Amino acid sequence: MFGECHAHMLMNGYNYKEAVNCHSQGVCKELVHNYFQEYVRQNVTFIRDGGDALGVSRYAKDIAGEYGVDFRTPVFAIHKNGHYGSIVGRGFDTMKEYRKLVGEVKESGGDFIKIMVSGIVDFKELGVITGTCLKRDEIKEMIHIAHEEGFAVMVHVNGKQAFLDSVESGADSVEHGNYIDAECIDALLANKTVWVPTLVTIKNLLGSGRYEDITVKKIYDLAAANVKSAFSKGAVLALGSDAGAYRVPHGTGICDEYQAFIEILDVEKQEADRRLAQGEQQIRIRFQTGFNAATH
Repeated sequence: MFGECHAHMLMNGYNYKEAVNCHSQGVCKELVHNYFQEYVRQNVTFIRDGGDALGVSRYAKDIAGEYGVDFRTPVFAIHKNGHYGSIVGRGFDTMKEYRKLVGEVKESGGDFIKIMVSGIVDFKELGVITGTCLKRDEIKEMIHIAHEEGFAVMVHVNGKQAFLDSVESGADSVEHGNYIDAECIDALLANKTVWVPTLVTIKNLLGSGRYEDITVKKIYDLAAANVKSAFSKGAVLALGSDAGAYRVPHGTGICDEYQAFIEILDVEKQEADRRLAQGEQQIRIRFQTGFNAATH
C-alpha cells in the first residue's frame, strides 16, 4: 500500500472535541497504538503527520519503530494568531515569535515545518473558505525562515490566491488546495511543488447527513477536476487522506484516497501508481530532518 502523506494522530475520525479530551491530561497512548495497528493492517509503512499542540504526534514518532513505520512530524503546526490553525498547533503574532516557534520545532525533534495560511472549506456554501488568508509577504517570510533553518515546509491552504502565493513563495508541499485554477496548477509545475489534495475529506462527507449532499458534491467535483487537470499536465501529486478528519479513519483513509484518485484519473492503474509513487518519494526525500529545502 502507499504511504499516508497527511494524517493527524491527534484526531479520531469522528469527533474532534472528543479526540482532544482524550489527550487533554496527557497523550492517550492506547489510542495511538491502536491507530498504528490499523496502519499495519493496511500495510502502510510511511506516515507524515500534520502535527498537534498536545504532543500526540511527537509520541507517535517515538513508538513508530515498534510497528515498522517511518513517521515524520512537524510536532506542531504554526499559525498566526487570529487565523485558522489553533486546532493543530501554536500561534504567533510577530515574525520574531514565529522564528522562535521554528526553533522549538527543531529542539523538539520535528522533521519539518507546517504552516497554516488559510481557513477551511465551508461545506454549507460553494466557494466559501472560513476566515482570512495570510498575506503573500507573510507567507514568503515564513517559508524563508523555515528554509534557512534547514526545514521543508508543508502548507495548509485553500483558495486560489493563497495557494498561488504559497507555491510561488517556495512551499515544498501544499495540502488540500480547494478552489484553485489553471494558473495555480501551472505554478505547481513551475515550482516543482508537491500537491496533497486530501480528496476524501470531501468525498467521505457524501451521505453523512452532516451537510447537503448537493453542495458537497459540487465542491468535490471541482476538486476532482483540478486533480485530473494537474495530473494530466504532469504536476507532482501524492496521496494523503487527512486521516483523523471526520469520516476519514486511520489506516483505511488512505485506501479511500487512493480509490478516489483511481476513479478520477483517466489513465491506466499502472501509470497512476507510478506517478503517485513518485509523488510519495518526493515527500519522503524532502520532509526529513536535515533536508536542505531551500536548494531542492
